[in-house]
Amino acid sequence: MKIGIYPGCSLTGSAREYNQSVIAIAEAFGIDIEQIPDWNCCGATAAHNLNKDLSLALPARILTSAEKHGLFEVVVPCAACYSRLMTTKHELDHDPVKRNKISEIIEADYQGKVQILNVIEFIDKYITPKLDDKIKRKFNNKIACYYGCLLVRPAKILKYDRAEDPQSMDTVMLKLGAEPLQWNRKVECCGAGLTMAKTEIVAKLSGTIIEDAQHQGAEAIIVACPMCHANLDMRRKSINSVLGKKIDIPVIYITQAIGWALGMDDKKLEFFRHFVPVNITVKEVSV
Repeated sequence: MKIGIYPGCSLTGSAREYNQSVIAIAEAFGIDIEQIPDWNCCGATAAHNLNKDLSLALPARILTSAEKHGLFEVVVPCAACYSRLMTTKHELDHDPVKRNKISEIIEADYQGKVQILNVIEFIDKYITPKLDDKIKRKFNNKIACYYGCLLVRPAKILKYDRAEDPQSMDTVMLKLGAEPLQWNRKVECCGAGLTMAKTEIVAKLSGTIIEDAQHQGAEAIIVACPMCHANLDMRRKSINSVLGKKIDIPVIYITQAIGWALGMDDKKLEFFRHFVPVNITVKEVSV
């Protein structure tokens, strides 16, 4: 069975390395992954603030396209895209009148048959069970897993992990040899879609996250969202300015971390695209 992937706007642009690492680890585990044909923007982050029907129609068209092409399980790496698709599925699956209206708008019959996975659910289901046998090197670092505000919320809709103290990424990183830290900001908002419009707000919000991770002794921050990565990595100069000090903790996608542990090189995982240099301490793996 093929697994679909919805890259969204970020993974085809500013977060290209995230897309590359998702595909790379899928290939390493023999997973047949296919991009949804003729996909469109999901509407994050503005559509649901401007037009309710549009906010449902955009994700519904994506899911309908997946159904049309036989992709009934779809991984959505971007936490914002995942949130919009899951929220839309929840609303349309529980409101037949609204589902019919949206089907008319997109001129396609939304069936609601697609199972949507965030990247950690995808890893838990297809990667983690086979991970131990493929690890070639391990982290020797204290790390802070940062989930952000959308990966596990709203809890009543997503029903995934613990909303206030999620552990799914921590569990994966523990398998990779790292020491996941207990810290205070793992689900705080980094500023999300304000990264372009309100840089000063992003710097303040992200600054508290970076500073707390440093205070707890983190040597790297692990993320699963392109907006979180952009705000914590790309905006580091502004963050350091707000904090009045330089913090050089790198920010790494969970899929990059897995790829690195599998033995993939920096070029394949595109660490060179990061603004904050990525340095990983190696722990030898006994063969």
